[in-house]
Amino acid sequence: MGYQKALEKGWGDIESLADKKIISARLLSDTYTIDTQKRTIISESCNVPAKDYISILLLHYLEKKLKLKSMPGLTGEWIDFNQLEGGEAYYPAFKKRTIDHVLKKYGSNPDGLLKTTERMPAEKGGSGDAGIIVRPFEGVPILITMWKADEEFGPSANILFDKNISQIFCTEDVVVLTELVVHQL
Repeated sequence: MGYQKALEKGWGDIESLADKKIISARLLSDTYTIDTQKRTIISESCNVPAKDYISILLLHYLEKKLKLKSMPGLTGEWIDFNQLEGGEAYYPAFKKRTIDHVLKKYGSNPDGLLKTTERMPAEKGGSGDAGIIVRPFEGVPILITMWKADEEFGPSANILFDKNISQIFCTEDVVVLTELVVHQL
């Protein structure tokens, strides 16, 4: 029931903006079919309904895309989660749900992060010892960078976003999207 209000609002926004009954959108390595009349979102890769949190992300993304007629251009400026509205207050939870997950999985082998580019819409990039730029949606890059442990410090990681993300998603959506990305690494 927690997602119901967000889903209702998302569908209402899309219905008022969409000029097509069927819309297709890519999220990570899957394409989803959004039927605005039936209010269904189906994964094309496995022919099952999208989970509620994925549906909300897709509806919010499509709402911006339809409202703006195209996505905001990339700025080339990477920002930290703390720079998003309310990011500082929510950072401990964000770190636990995303950055700590990356460290747990790749902290002892940062080069393993680079191999994820073979199965995700991502490419090598960024600084540090290992970095990738994941593109979960068109026009929405997420930079994940890792540093190896040394004699003084343990491994570390950071996640950055193109500054345009604040024009596309609210901070809560950024958390959910980033968590979705890191759990597929």
